[in-house]
Amino acid sequence: MRKAEINRKTGETDIFLALNLDGAGKSEIASGCGFLDHMLTLFSKHSGFDLAVKCNGDVEVDYHHTVEDIGISLGKAFFTALGDKKGITRYGDTLLPMDETLIRSAVDISGRDYLSIALEIPAEKVGDFDTELCEEFFMAFVREAKITLHITQLAGKNAHHIIEGVFKSVARTLGKAVAIDARRAEEIPSTKGVL
Repeated sequence: MRKAEINRKTGETDIFLALNLDGAGKSEIASGCGFLDHMLTLFSKHSGFDLAVKCNGDVEVDYHHTVEDIGISLGKAFFTALGDKKGITRYGDTLLPMDETLIRSAVDISGRDYLSIALEIPAEKVGDFDTELCEEFFMAFVREAKITLHITQLAGKNAHHIIEGVFKSVARTLGKAVAIDARRAEEIPSTKGVL
């Protein structure tokens, strides 16, 4: 099975994260940020990945370090769990409606980190969560996962729905991209022979 565990400790956060790409969408999340817990639970469910996260962070300051460092840890776990990437579909995309919101995401598990994110979130906060941290999370994740990810908001005016749509769409997209292509299960999906 394609699994990874990450232990990451800094002066701002202490994180344990376990990821199983061949899971059943089960999660145990305790980030210290209720909204992020909800988003990571959705991410696990909609990707089909099993995900465990335990984070002790400096949330008394704000959620920035916690969100960014969990993004870093998830990206490292994703990269490690994929191994040599043999047999993966490599590409994935999803068009996801969330009530009035419509989010499109597309990924290439390329070995190159690039994030394009076009969101117009109409509020600075959802509860006590700074909405700008959505982009920070995915920037950290993409950098460590070494993937190309495009996220575009096509419609929507509700900040909660936009961020929830993003997490669900990206989760489904990643789930498709890491799926094993039975026709090419023993091949690296690149003419170069490596990703």
